[in-house]
Amino acid sequence: MKHSDKDSVQVFNRDIEANKGYLYTTNALLSSYLANKRLTDAVLELVDFKNKTVLDIGCGDGTFTRDIYNRGRVSKIIGIDPAHEAIDTARRNTADENISFEVQNACALPFESKSFDIAHIRGVLHHMENPKDALKEAIRVAKLTVVVEPNGYNPVLKLLERFSKYHIEHDEKSYSPALLDFWIRQLGADVKTRCYAGLVPFFCPDWMAKSLKRVEGLVENIPIVKSICCAVYVFTAGDK
Repeated sequence: MKHSDKDSVQVFNRDIEANKGYLYTTNALLSSYLANKRLTDAVLELVDFKNKTVLDIGCGDGTFTRDIYNRGRVSKIIGIDPAHEAIDTARRNTADENISFEVQNACALPFESKSFDIAHIRGVLHHMENPKDALKEAIRVAKLTVVVEPNGYNPVLKLLERFSKYHIEHDEKSYSPALLDFWIRQLGADVKTRCYAGLVPFFCPDWMAKSLKRVEGLVENIPIVKSICCAVYVFTAGDK
């Protein structure tokens, strides 16, 4: 049974309290570091963030908000998340005045239409009770939306979602890229660019992470294989 968004928020608040950040960002394993870096690289390969205003939807503890800001040379970025512990942590770890954080609901954003150049949604939709509503709001408030989601075509991921304690506790449910594309069209927008990226799973042993990293680039460039084996689906969307 899928949990409510409120239940999911409480799980993430507990993560912050126990680890002073999320398990995949604070004191993270090598696998989490490599996986996260590849996700950021993939986003930056698809989108030019330089001098743009950005809304980071589901920013968590702020790690990737700061990463996008620094590496993308963003003008100003606002990170939002429903988990107050995550926002408190993000604020404590951020000194730059052009980076701010707010506790907000992604499905009911308090921003005017097209008030941001880019909306960034990384690893958020598969935790939500109503992911399509969050996409609708992102497309409304930003000129371009970039989304990173677990690849629902990956059979290993489907097994993890069913049997992994972490995945079950965090109510993870990946969606197929075809379904995500369909939602975008239903919302009156178009998918502009897309790619499959990453091969290193979070929380795997170091030896496995290093081995998979060596062949990651090769797998990402093989048609059909990449759509089955890669960890995430990354795409941009905007008005028609």
